[in-house]
Amino acid sequence: MATAALAALSACGGGSSGSSGFAFLPSAPPPAPAPSPAPPAADGPMVRQTTAGKVEGVDDSAKSGTWFWKGIPFAKPPVGELRWRAPATPEPWSGIRQATKFGNACLQIGRIFSPGANNTYDETIGTMLGKPSGSEDCLFVNIWRPATADKNLPVLLFIHGGSNISGYTADPLYDGAALAKAANAVVITASYRLGILGFLNVPQLRPGGTEGDDSGNFALLDNMAALRFIRDNVANFGGDPGNVTLSGESAGATNLLSVMTSPMAKGLFHKAFEMSGGISLASNLPPGTLPSLSPASASLAQGEGILEKLLVADGIAADATAAKAYIAGRTPAQIAEYLRAQDGGKMLTTVVAAGLGSVGPIPDGTVIPTDPIGAIAADQYVKVPMLSGNTRDEGKLFASLLGTIGFPKPGWIVTDAQRFSMMFNFDPDAAPTLTVNDIIDPFYLPVDKPGTGYNAATALITKGLFEANRDNLLNTMKTRQSNVWHYRLDWAQEASPWNDVYGAAHAFDLPFVFGNFGPSVLSNAMRGKANEKGRLALSNAVMASVGAFMRTGDPNTAELGATWAPWPSQLLLDATPTATKITVAP
Repeated sequence: MATAALAALSACGGGSSGSSGFAFLPSAPPPAPAPSPAPPAADGPMVRQTTAGKVEGVDDSAKSGTWFWKGIPFAKPPVGELRWRAPATPEPWSGIRQATKFGNACLQIGRIFSPGANNTYDETIGTMLGKPSGSEDCLFVNIWRPATADKNLPVLLFIHGGSNISGYTADPLYDGAALAKAANAVVITASYRLGILGFLNVPQLRPGGTEGDDSGNFALLDNMAALRFIRDNVANFGGDPGNVTLSGESAGATNLLSVMTSPMAKGLFHKAFEMSGGISLASNLPPGTLPSLSPASASLAQGEGILEKLLVADGIAADATAAKAYIAGRTPAQIAEYLRAQDGGKMLTTVVAAGLGSVGPIPDGTVIPTDPIGAIAADQYVKVPMLSGNTRDEGKLFASLLGTIGFPKPGWIVTDAQRFSMMFNFDPDAAPTLTVNDIIDPFYLPVDKPGTGYNAATALITKGLFEANRDNLLNTMKTRQSNVWHYRLDWAQEASPWNDVYGAAHAFDLPFVFGNFGPSVLSNAMRGKANEKGRLALSNAVMASVGAFMRTGDPNTAELGATWAPWPSQLLLDATPTATKITVAP
């Protein structure tokens, strides 16, 4: 029986050759190996690595021929303890951050060039005038590049204008797609802190730490942090970190020029393109002209006044005298804590209402020299090829200020809200419904009246502010380098009445540089079928020239149809309704 049982087990596979002679029932088959984990999904084609983490942008090739990434942080939010501190490296993130829309506008009091309630150009700009808008969490870059496999493309960083108190990168005027495509370049816009959040000279805020923290020039430090982001990251977006053009218009140009004189900016950019900026002090200019910068003593007095006004507004002090006594009895740390605890919007509202909201670069001797023009004259600046521009009628955008420079009245009889509504609703192709009489004060009419007419009066602002600062800058720079070129925009083909109200006004070169004549505050008054062919031809020539400058450091290109000699020669940019009209002024 035992023999039979062993035979049966053997038949079932229970025995094996070389066994001990005992056979056992088979064990259960080993479990199937666990499936290997699936490999991580490959990054999509719009994913790029930055030093803080991966970002995913948008393939906009079908619409604009470009790819873009928007709202990438280049610094930690400058809030709480980081308010009025140098920008800090952004916190890294895991996974892939979506970079498909613009980040917040920086906190500001609404003006015509501020965002509306939706962080873009729309009718709500008119309802936000004089009100806080934006956020202190606002330090972001936006990147456009051609939808190609090209690498080592030239890079342009643009700093927007707005008197250093307003403006935002989501303004459709600054969309970088058309310029990136036309120039075959990487175009980047970056935000920066505005108003007293960007420039504030209050000694109690200086912690005795880094050079940046001990300066009031926080906006300039933001500009340089954006340049460092480009240095460390732009290669992954197809850009050449060794060929960066720093550009800006108006306040953005003044910031650019200030950064040029900063010892902290060496090596961060390789070409410069400034529009309507200046960095002259009154001591650099002839009498009767208007400087772009004030000495540090002026911003120090402003800072003291701001602190006193806030204490009175908060009910901590009854008046300025009591506020001074309160400040004297507190430590710097206590004053700094008080200021950093302020609600940002309420604080800006109080400061602007007190007439203390105007700001600009502070010649502190740390971030920028005490005399930036003197630094250039002494060859102590970032010496790179310079492209510079102005508009023929710069002063017309500031006609409301005529009453402050010796004329009896402001130039306009409309409020900003009324003017915005007129521009927003303007149809250049419809029968005219507006005239200069609806906008310009009759004292200045007719516009071409000698001496006191609108053209002559606003020309004093053009000459005394913009041309005086331009000449001082470029003539000084010319003593140190020959590669300085200057253009003047003369185009004034707007439909009536804007051809008289604005003409070739301040900032009207921007749509030509960016190739953007879609809806925006400026372009709504500029476009129209009557001038379209010549306007677009001029824009194409300008973008080709900017592209040539970015690549080679020389703005000459066949599309201009003229040979552009360095300063003091000027290239005059104009067009008929149907074609470019570019000439050279010796």
